[in-house]
Amino acid sequence: MDRYDLIATATFGLESVVADEVRKLGFEDARIDNGKVTYQADLLGICRSNLWLRTADRVRLKVGEFPAETFDSLFEQTKALPWERYLPEDANFPVEGKSIKSTLFSISDCQAIVKKAVVERLKQKYQVTWFEETGPRYTLEVALLNNIATLTIDTSGPGLHKRGYRAHTVGAPIKETLAAALIELSKWYPDTPLLDPFCGSGTIPIEAALIGLNIAPGLRRRFVSEKWPLIPGELWRQARRETQDLIRVDRQLEIVGADLNPEAVRAATHNAQAAGVGEHTRFKVQPLSACHPTAEYGKIICNPPYGERLGERAQVEKLYQEMGLVFSRFTSWSYYIITAHPEFEKFFGRRASKKRKLYNGDIKVDYFQYYGPRPTGRKHGPSC
Repeated sequence: MDRYDLIATATFGLESVVADEVRKLGFEDARIDNGKVTYQADLLGICRSNLWLRTADRVRLKVGEFPAETFDSLFEQTKALPWERYLPEDANFPVEGKSIKSTLFSISDCQAIVKKAVVERLKQKYQVTWFEETGPRYTLEVALLNNIATLTIDTSGPGLHKRGYRAHTVGAPIKETLAAALIELSKWYPDTPLLDPFCGSGTIPIEAALIGLNIAPGLRRRFVSEKWPLIPGELWRQARRETQDLIRVDRQLEIVGADLNPEAVRAATHNAQAAGVGEHTRFKVQPLSACHPTAEYGKIICNPPYGERLGERAQVEKLYQEMGLVFSRFTSWSYYIITAHPEFEKFFGRRASKKRKLYNGDIKVDYFQYYGPRPTGRKHGPSC
């Protein structure tokens, strides 16, 4: 079967996490670049990538890459690419674009030139003068970085964080892909108790349960490339059958989410049911001060308020002080906290074992990691 160049796009700071996922899918040639991981796969690999990648933003099919410092160069080299290999005659192919540190800085002009070049190529191949664009969607992207143009087609559609389970939300919930990355970076194992004392809509506990049960994150959604003639429907059916066969329904998980807001707990409970992990997660209305460990070992992973809004900073700093006191009860646990507050450690009262720079949407954040002792012996479920 033919091989295709794929790009799994990644949020800044998560490239290595995405690369690990790509390699676990069997694509050993994964190469890390800023904001992306490139690798080769067959058509079935496109299906598997979309279904299984938990921390990538989307999966793009790379059509070509070349230096481009003039509009003529961009046009001619785009036109020379084999677009007919991917786009049928009735394809609907809008063009998106971005340009960073490149001579061709006008994104709208670059989009128009790429569109025109693709049209001219397809006119020659299909012997037509007009394209109705009434068929499947193929979103093209021209990305210019340091005068290198990369032409891709999006295979995912809505971003991979759109799992399909989060119908109920409160506040500004963390993206599902970032939540999954926080869990992966914590080195959490399914036999380890996990607690999120600021669970909000339940994203972190739900993503942990999906990981613990080995449920593919894309199982409950559809992808734009499922409508492409390029990928036979049987390949998608095969990939989905595989996801069902690999679910670990026999695993017993101890995952607890707590929040002071009853509306948040109701939303988290609904979302967990929609994700198919309702029986493997527990949510409760409870203040931080009431959290106590009943297991000897475990992990706390949480996304507390940042205090970004005017007037909230003092309140949040008081919360961080309380977190330091409450978390000190969990003497044998590890805890992982993501926040944008630059002085979190000061108010928490302890320096992190490790700190990692990430982005939560457009907000620069740090992932503070506090390591507890290595677990020994039998573990029991947590209580909050």
